[in-house]
Amino acid sequence: MSSVTVTTELPLSARRARELAAVPEVMQFVLAPVLAFSMQEAPPPDAAMTQGFRASGRVRWFGVIPSWVHEIEVVRLDDLEIYTNERGGPVKVWNHRLTFTPLSATSCRYTDELEVEDGLHGVVVRLFVRLMFRHRHRRWRLLAAVLAADRDRNPLV
Repeated sequence: MSSVTVTTELPLSARRARELAAVPEVMQFVLAPVLAFSMQEAPPPDAAMTQGFRASGRVRWFGVIPSWVHEIEVVRLDDLEIYTNERGGPVKVWNHRLTFTPLSATSCRYTDELEVEDGLHGVVVRLFVRLMFRHRHRRWRLLAAVLAADRDRNPLV
């Protein structure tokens, strides 16, 4: 087993960031354009996943090149954390914890912690995870900045 942790600060409340992290469209946004994930049995696009939610779907590189089938189960979902068990492709175990630590009323520290069983593909899997999650965090910061700007222009949003 290997573990990878990536952390960033977001200009969103921890509760709002956690709510967004459970919305499939947000997941698609933070993975794009590198990966796309077509979930079978997905909730409606603007609905959030709930604890116990399970899905599988095809991963596509750059939105077009088909790859492995990935499975996800939301094991725990509370106000400031999401914990999933996942697997697919070269990785047999992919335990993913997303935590949202309040820093102020309008900011939080977002952390992705991944524990992966990587077998013979270890070095490549760890490199991919580090690069992909740095990309995810850049996309999260972009999304959070846009939402924070909207919040600052209209506090009722």
